[in-house]
Amino acid sequence: MRALVIDEFGNLPAVREVLDPDCPPDGVLVRVAATGVCRSDWHAWQGHDDGVVPPHVPGHELAGEVVATGPLVRSWRAGDLVTVPFVCACGVCDVCRAGEQQVCPHQEQPGFTHWGSFAELVALHHADANLVRLPAGMSPVVAASLGCRFATAYRALTVHGRVRAHDEVAVHGAGGVGLSAVQVAVAAGAHVVVVDPSAGARAQAASFGAAVTIDPAGLAPEAVAELVVQATGGGAHVSLDAFGSSGTAVASVLGLRRRGRHVQAGLLLGPHARAGIPMDRGIAWELEVYGSHGMAAHEYPAMLADVAAGRLDPAGLVERVVGLDQAADALAALGSGTAGAGITVVVP
Repeated sequence: MRALVIDEFGNLPAVREVLDPDCPPDGVLVRVAATGVCRSDWHAWQGHDDGVVPPHVPGHELAGEVVATGPLVRSWRAGDLVTVPFVCACGVCDVCRAGEQQVCPHQEQPGFTHWGSFAELVALHHADANLVRLPAGMSPVVAASLGCRFATAYRALTVHGRVRAHDEVAVHGAGGVGLSAVQVAVAAGAHVVVVDPSAGARAQAASFGAAVTIDPAGLAPEAVAELVVQATGGGAHVSLDAFGSSGTAVASVLGLRRRGRHVQAGLLLGPHARAGIPMDRGIAWELEVYGSHGMAAHEYPAMLADVAAGRLDPAGLVERVVGLDQAADALAALGSGTAGAGITVVVP
């Protein structure tokens, strides 16, 4: 098969012929119809993820057709059109039996623990616990946008943020996760403030219903937080760091009102892995601080129902569709600031 291969961290990956992946006994092989280009893939390419060893094929947001099933698979067959969360849980441990597959200690992640979906074929483990059938009429390009960024934002705000009508919601970072979060919060009836240094990203957030946008360029986290407090009439009820840096995490927490809820969805890696969250404020104001790590397959129906009903529009987030030969440039753009605000999807 053709695949985009990272041979050395930081060097531009190249498309070449590689061996087809083996089908796991409890998994499936999927012919990739579409796969999203995510900042998490950029982190893998840069060597920020300890589990990634070159040569490596990135990619974890995907949709496609099942072409082979392992002998232990019961619920799926060749020809099924599917997507999958980026966390492929084992399905049998105590954590999974409690319904928390997104933090399974035995999880597999395409594009991280094994070769991913920037390829014509991808192997997915524990298929019966993880695959999600594509709803009738949903294109693979739209479905590929759901598995990481949209699903992450949906669960971050509905489960951890518990966003309700008339809440003040702050979103730090208007990339794929942040713009998805704007859609989710606006659909819930919240008043949304978006913080992003990109004028294009702010404009797109406004087009999705953000009431206020803030340019944080050149400002300290404390100053950004004060602008959020002013824009929300005393601080956000819910604040999401959708970017992932020490500065955005601190600004998100300091921009909350008393008893507010901070949700960290943007990855904190490398020098940001131990971000100095201001827990003195957390104690004094009884703030809630959550991490959010994707969404389990069994939680997809509510999100898909909102999409089917027109309350959410993931298709509106897809800015570009490119071929596999353009995937390396799309990946590099995530680190250079030229990627734009929306989602790029690769069709191999």
